[in-house]
Amino acid sequence: MLFSNQNQNADGNAQKKRNLGCLGGCLLFFAIYLVTSAVLGLLMSTMMDTSVVDVRENTVYRLQMKGVLIEQAQEENPFADLMNSTPYGAYASEQTVGLDDILSNIRMAKNDDRIRGIWLDGAELSMAPASAKAIRDALVDFKSSGKWVIASAKSYGATNYYVASVADRICLDPTGHVNWNGLTAQKMYYTRLMEKIGVEMQVLKVGTFKSAVEPFFLTSMSDADRLQTQQFLDGIWSEYKAAVGASRHLSEEQLDALADRYMGLEPAQEQLAAGLVDTILYTQDIDSLLRVYTGTKKYKLITTSKLAQVERSKSKSKNKVAVLYLSGEITDESGDGIVAKDAVKTIAKIRKDDEVKALVVRVNSPGGSADASEQIWHALQNVKAAGIPVVVSMGDYAASGGYYISCGADYIYAEPTTITGSIGIFGLIPNAASLRDKIGLDIDGVSTNKHSDLESNMVYKGMDTEERAMMQAMIERGYDLFTSRCAQGRHVDQDYIKSIGEGRVWLGTQGVKIGIVDELGNIDDAIAKAVAMADLDSYKIVYYPDKVDPLEEFLKMLDNTTEEERMILKIRDLATKPRVMALMPEVTIK
Repeated sequence: MLFSNQNQNADGNAQKKRNLGCLGGCLLFFAIYLVTSAVLGLLMSTMMDTSVVDVRENTVYRLQMKGVLIEQAQEENPFADLMNSTPYGAYASEQTVGLDDILSNIRMAKNDDRIRGIWLDGAELSMAPASAKAIRDALVDFKSSGKWVIASAKSYGATNYYVASVADRICLDPTGHVNWNGLTAQKMYYTRLMEKIGVEMQVLKVGTFKSAVEPFFLTSMSDADRLQTQQFLDGIWSEYKAAVGASRHLSEEQLDALADRYMGLEPAQEQLAAGLVDTILYTQDIDSLLRVYTGTKKYKLITTSKLAQVERSKSKSKNKVAVLYLSGEITDESGDGIVAKDAVKTIAKIRKDDEVKALVVRVNSPGGSADASEQIWHALQNVKAAGIPVVVSMGDYAASGGYYISCGADYIYAEPTTITGSIGIFGLIPNAASLRDKIGLDIDGVSTNKHSDLESNMVYKGMDTEERAMMQAMIERGYDLFTSRCAQGRHVDQDYIKSIGEGRVWLGTQGVKIGIVDELGNIDDAIAKAVAMADLDSYKIVYYPDKVDPLEEFLKMLDNTTEEERMILKIRDLATKPRVMALMPEVTIK
């Protein structure tokens, strides 16, 4: 008995030591966390300049055309330079530029006498055609004030040149070129890859044109997808030719002839002779030209991020017009794009704010989860039910799920080159039976009912005829709900929506003709419409959601996933995404 008590005492002492060790470890971790947070906070406060910037006389707005264009500018990341100087720099996120900042800056520069003109510096800004048109239109409006725009770059791609063509003078480096070669749209097909690894994609869909699933069971474009892709590509090219032709005094026939020559391989002097540029000038010598345009050697340059910090006049009105940015792929619980859980909370917050008199929703999304789209649609209907007018402004994309969340608005604007429609539903379920056989993996088990093991069987054994019919029925119910939402929002018969649906992609110009868009216009037009619908004499604009914390961006930059790993993850994600998707085809336009 004494021996047993001694053992118990020893065990108790050991347990106390373990508890103390665990507690000490937790306290140490907490202390490290607090110290790290304090250091990062101090670093951020010293690195971030939040002071208001003053504009001096003879200032030139240096609009650097590089990085990746996003809808809403984020807080300037004080860790960007630090990351680029470390081994992680190779994987650091590309610089992002907010379309909202650029448009706001151009409007301000137009009305500020201290700003003499705009210099479009470079031509490496990654942007889609609709956003490019918004910038180009803002520059055209800027020039209406009598001020000038000049552009200089080593080389120009088609979309950047489309923007630059509005300039009073386009400069090209002696070793550069204008890639005025036309446009091409390409897709990558995974069917043969999936066959090699032993995975078959079980496809369920509604819509002849719903081609987002085709890369997983075809090796080239279907006739329907080829038709719709050619049509929207031709529409974008027509917009480019019309705008460039008007600015450069070239006919569309001349521009097509130049594209057929593949101007990207022609020397700079040929670009000059063809009328695509005005001056051959080394980019490093732009100072001499800026001196001429400003009429002084003592001009000042101000960048997009700095000009965005210049104080604007603020309305004291209590009436709010909320502008909600919904950008990216639509997901249910998490992701980098539109997360339904978060979006619904934000929309509810807007609805409950008695000072919000109108809501403008800026949609830039190719779609995603059908259920998540339904949740966002419903949240926006609640806003309308509260008597708040809802106006949608479509960006580069408002297709499939992106159109789903847009269709219930009181009024819809789109850019001419917005890609919209794609009203359709699909499901993709991988069948890994062949892969399982190849690697020698066996699965067995017991169930209580006929379809208790349906979810695992679909992936590891493949669907039988009955199971496929059940899944197809669910997809068709989803399509029926989607088209009913569109019909309700657009005040048309559901059969009409189905006739223009079928997953077909339309440009904004076509969307107006078939009635899924009310009018061509930009976000400023949408705000003006919302103000008119709410009958407001005075108002102030408030933006949602809040901008991303720079610390969060810093942590994202630590991600060193390679392109090969991303490809594998993309295929893997197909097994974990919601089965019912409202997503447009993934197309690369060059």
